[in-house]
Amino acid sequence: MRQDKKRVLCHYFLVLVSIGVAGWEATADDWPQWRGPNRDGISQEVVKAWSGNQPTVVWRKPIGEGFSAISVANGRAYTMDTDEVDEFVLCLDAKTGDEIWRVKSGEFYKEGQGGNGPRSTPTVDGDQLYTISAVEGRLLALKVEDGSTVWSVSLKADFGSKRPTWGYSMSPIVDGDRLITEVGGENSIAAFDKTDGTVLWRSSTYKLGYSSPIVVSSGGVKQTVFFTASGLVSLNPADGTRYWQYDWETSYNVNAATPVFIPDDQIFISSGYGTGAATVRIQPSGDKKFIVEELWRNKVMKNHFATVVAQGGYLYGFDNSILKCIEARTGKEVWKQRGYGKGSLMLARDQLIVLSDKGKLAIGKATPGGFKPEAEDKVLRGRCWTMPVLANGKLYLRSMSEVVCLNLSS
Repeated sequence: MRQDKKRVLCHYFLVLVSIGVAGWEATADDWPQWRGPNRDGISQEVVKAWSGNQPTVVWRKPIGEGFSAISVANGRAYTMDTDEVDEFVLCLDAKTGDEIWRVKSGEFYKEGQGGNGPRSTPTVDGDQLYTISAVEGRLLALKVEDGSTVWSVSLKADFGSKRPTWGYSMSPIVDGDRLITEVGGENSIAAFDKTDGTVLWRSSTYKLGYSSPIVVSSGGVKQTVFFTASGLVSLNPADGTRYWQYDWETSYNVNAATPVFIPDDQIFISSGYGTGAATVRIQPSGDKKFIVEELWRNKVMKNHFATVVAQGGYLYGFDNSILKCIEARTGKEVWKQRGYGKGSLMLARDQLIVLSDKGKLAIGKATPGGFKPEAEDKVLRGRCWTMPVLANGKLYLRSMSEVVCLNLSS
């Protein structure tokens, strides 16, 4: 019975959360991929907490089930949903919420109590977007103009990948001319030519996980870092050569939160199921070689699915269902606050934007002195496990049944 309860809880791991119009480039305040322009969950926009009883709703519309976050670029918003028969990638007018196009991406992923629908978030780059379907693991490259297919591969059929227990969830990342993602199979990570899908390299033998990669520069060396089911691995994005690895195992292979880079040489990771968190330091050792040192490891911050944000030497995030601030250097707990369930969050300069798992939105300064919301209101109905997205003064929020766009411009 205990095992069954644990398995039911695994649905929380969902790796949630890009954009464009043909021939255009994303603007400075767009949010074109999972966790934003730099994959750190941080926006440089200034937001204004609403006055009065409620925030200003720009538009609100129904949406099918799914946990894909919203990517915004060049006046369009992109995400994924389902009609309980098929799964879709969809494009909306960011100003009105009107649907511009909808393209089938795969079969309906049915999880039941764990939550149905797609998990991956579209990555928008120039005139194309990239995403992965939940059932087959179909990696799609689509034209942002009309959703037409540029190229696609099946992680199952083409790479021998075995679908993770709770569906394909990762969001691919673009680095220059390369699209990089976990693919599973014998060599579990691959880079593609983003224009035509040609496989450029394959690397690693780690188990396929639920997290999404980041690209960082440490020790003067660009690295793509993956939090796989077996742990952290750092590769050369140009050819897939492994720089370093750090083993980290979690029950049910649910390493879901995205690794967080703390400049110039540290990476934070965290998992649920009683596993906890750690920060490692990456130290150069010879010609593009590195030593990985564990700075600390404890159970103060257990990210079940929602990734923390880092600012000013502190990390803010959800220890399961408790909002916490911890010291990045030591992992020491600074404060904790209940009331948001297994929520998610992002950072707009010094403002935390927190969405509870039941649709309560709160905005307040990120400070080690505690979280005191300047504004708070219930803005969505039902389950909310998808992170908030801020683009061009508008906040985009999603539940399992609707999307709302709020005006937070100053």
